[in-house]
Amino acid sequence: MAGRFLQLFKPISRFIPEVGPPERSVSFNEKLFWTGLVLAVYLVMSEVPLFGIGRTGNDPFLYLRVIFASKRGTLMELGIGPIVTAGLILQLLAGSGLIACDFSNAEDRGLFTVASKILSLVMTAVQASAYLIGGAYGSLDARTSLVVFMQLLFAGLIVMLLDELVQKGWGIGSGISLFIMAGVAQNIIWSCLAPIYANDNLFFGALVAAIQNAASGGAIERVLIRPGNLPTLIGFVTTIVMFLVIIYLQGIQLELPITYASYRGFRGRYPIKLLYVSNLPVIFASSLFANIFLISQLLWRNFNQNNRNFWLNILGMYTLKENRQVPIGGLAYYVTSPQNITGVMNDPVRAVAYLTILVVFCVLFSLTWLEVGGLDPKTVAKQLVGAGMQIPGYRRSQKTIELLLKRYIPIVTVFGGLLIGLIAGLADFLGVFGSGTGILLSVGIIYQYYQLLAREKITEMYPVLKGFFGGR
Repeated sequence: MAGRFLQLFKPISRFIPEVGPPERSVSFNEKLFWTGLVLAVYLVMSEVPLFGIGRTGNDPFLYLRVIFASKRGTLMELGIGPIVTAGLILQLLAGSGLIACDFSNAEDRGLFTVASKILSLVMTAVQASAYLIGGAYGSLDARTSLVVFMQLLFAGLIVMLLDELVQKGWGIGSGISLFIMAGVAQNIIWSCLAPIYANDNLFFGALVAAIQNAASGGAIERVLIRPGNLPTLIGFVTTIVMFLVIIYLQGIQLELPITYASYRGFRGRYPIKLLYVSNLPVIFASSLFANIFLISQLLWRNFNQNNRNFWLNILGMYTLKENRQVPIGGLAYYVTSPQNITGVMNDPVRAVAYLTILVVFCVLFSLTWLEVGGLDPKTVAKQLVGAGMQIPGYRRSQKTIELLLKRYIPIVTVFGGLLIGLIAGLADFLGVFGSGTGILLSVGIIYQYYQLLAREKITEMYPVLKGFFGGR
């Protein structure tokens, strides 16, 4: 039975919009169609401007856009931020035992999903209000503020339903992963090929600027290191290198041999990847940092513009630069990446602090997701035994398999969390396109989609394996 906290959402569940799971087997081509349609809707929403706000000016959340698949001044202003934040809060509560939830129980899973959707809408309303109160769109009258608020709330609901449509079995993967990958791809293409002039009389795009610089006989240093946070050739090369490194790390795994009891000829391997919990910890860490940044900006703008409140200074200190709030101290300063080599050299203490905080939270969220995401040794052993699998040389017992998995999974989880934190942070320091976290997420998502596509093909050939893979 569901815990007392989750039972509170049972009366509300009938009023929450939802996408029902398919009542029939959805073909592979149909899943591709729905996945493509969801992506198209997201891209259209990313280009539809919010009615009533006019020109948006400088973007105070520029460095967080790629991670949360958001775009300034459009219906995708908040992106997937509220959904990720809601999931983070509930998963931390469930993982710490503050709310009782048995993820092997269908009723608990259903109520947990309802709670996630309700909290996502609440977080959408909270973040939309924070944007308006914090002056992200300048001074708006009450009527215009209400119109903008309703647009953001409606867009948040649509994003939530699009993600649910994909996850419920109509599409492949998840909407959140799809949106992140699209946002990172757009950012990389723009950073490479943007044909607009920057403030150093070169084009914004690193490759276009390099060609322009070579044609005019300019010094190579002009495109290797550029002022501000303009894309550089170093960033371009680093982006390629990071893609290759992460792809290589994605392929490192320990493989346990397994057999299928009912089919003597079937032999396979259960992989325990180096990046065992995938990229979720860095998403959760980025979500936490983004909310610290957002809340501290809101408090500073309304209560601490002189930076004289000791307690608010701990959370974040800012200064106005080109009508944009720039962190100069406090926690908000140290959870924001320096973005490039110049920033690291100018303030190495900040760089070290940011990298340390990022790595610690990635490890913590890795361990949390191990339990919440059903990746712990006990759950995996139960899945293997339930699917009729066994490990050669060991008794077909859940306890025996669990003890074997405990030798590897916890260690790999901690090391994997530490590794993705280091990769995301160091890539940021080298000025990669799309941010270090964005590159890490996009490679992980591409690899995940490769596995999902292969899984779809396998389950079409061997329908009996759908139970093990969690297919419909």
